[in-house]
Amino acid sequence: MSKTYGFGIIGTGMISEFHAKAINDLPNGKLVAVFSRSAERAEKFANERGIKAYSQLDKFLDDPDIDVVTICTPSGAHMEPTIEAAKHGKHVLCEKPIEVTLERIDKMIEAHERVGTKLGGIFNSRFEPVNQMLKKTIAAGRLGKITCAGGYIPWYRTQQYYDEGGWKGTMRYDGGGAMMNQSTHTIDLLQWLVGIPIKRISAFTALLGHKNIEVEDTAVAALEFENGALGVLFGTTAMYPGLPARVEIGGVGGTIVSESTCLKVFEFADKTEEDEKILSEFGQPPAASGSTDPKAISHENHTRNFADFLKALDENKTPALDGREARKAVQIVLGIYESAKTGKIVEL
Repeated sequence: MSKTYGFGIIGTGMISEFHAKAINDLPNGKLVAVFSRSAERAEKFANERGIKAYSQLDKFLDDPDIDVVTICTPSGAHMEPTIEAAKHGKHVLCEKPIEVTLERIDKMIEAHERVGTKLGGIFNSRFEPVNQMLKKTIAAGRLGKITCAGGYIPWYRTQQYYDEGGWKGTMRYDGGGAMMNQSTHTIDLLQWLVGIPIKRISAFTALLGHKNIEVEDTAVAALEFENGALGVLFGTTAMYPGLPARVEIGGVGGTIVSESTCLKVFEFADKTEEDEKILSEFGQPPAASGSTDPKAISHENHTRNFADFLKALDENKTPALDGREARKAVQIVLGIYESAKTGKIVEL
C-alpha cells in the first residue's frame, strides 16, 4: 500500500492555488506547509488551508513532515529552491517551464541525481485523457510514417496581465514570452506525441500587441524532425479573444487534430470499429482552456501529474516526466529564440 506523502509548496502565486487543490485530491498526498519570502502571504495561504506557514526556506525544508516540494516561484527562480530541496533530501515537482536556461536545468538535475532524490516536471497537458489516448494511438503506428506536425497557440493576454507582479515579460524571470510561458505546454505536448526528436528550427519572433515588456508576444517556427517530417509552431498572446490551443499530427496512414480537451479529427486509412466511439467520447468542446484567462483551467490534470510522480516514488523508478523530459520543451523554445535572433537555422 502506498505511503501518504507530505507536500510543501514554495511560492504563493496564482498557480499555487492549483497545486493545493491537486494535492488535496490525492488519496496518498497531504498538504502540510507553504513557504513564501513574505511572512504575510505565507500566513494567509496557510490559514486558509489549516497548514504550517514558513518564511525561512531552511526551516521549511527541515520540516520532517514534508516529503515532496512543489515549486511555484517565477520561472527564472526555480533553480535555487529546487537545489536547496535536494540538499535537504526532499523530492521536487517543478512547474513549467522547469527553468529558463539549459545550464540552470542541468544544475537542478545534477543536484537531485547526486543525492538520489527525484525531480519531476509539470506538463499537465500530457495527462489530459484525450492526449493519453492520442499518445497510445500514435505509438501504435496508426498514423503510419509521420509527415507533418503542428502546434498552434492563438491566445490573448491583456496589458494588465504583463504589468502585474513585476516578473512577467522579463527575460530574467519569465525567460521569454508567448513561447516560453504560454506555448511551452503545447510545444511539450507536440514533441511528446510525435515521439521523434526535432532536428532543426527556423523562426521569427515579434512584440506586436503589448508594450513595456522585454519579450515576444508572437512567434512562429518551422520545424524539421529527425525522420524528415516537417512541422510548425505558432504562438501568441496578442490574438483577441484567444482560442484553444491546437495540435495537428498527420502521416501516410492518418491524421489526428485536437483542441485543448476536444478531439476534432481522428481519421485513418485503416479504420477500426472503435474510431467513431473515440471521436464521439472526446469530441465535446472544452468548457475552459486558459486561452484568455490563465485561471480558467481545471486542477485535475495537475492531480494526475502529481499522482504519476508519487507512483514513481512508490516504485522507486524514474518519473515518466522527470527533469530531463521537462528539459526538452525548454531546449526547443531556446532554439526558436536563437534562430529568431541570428536569422539562421538552428540545429538541436
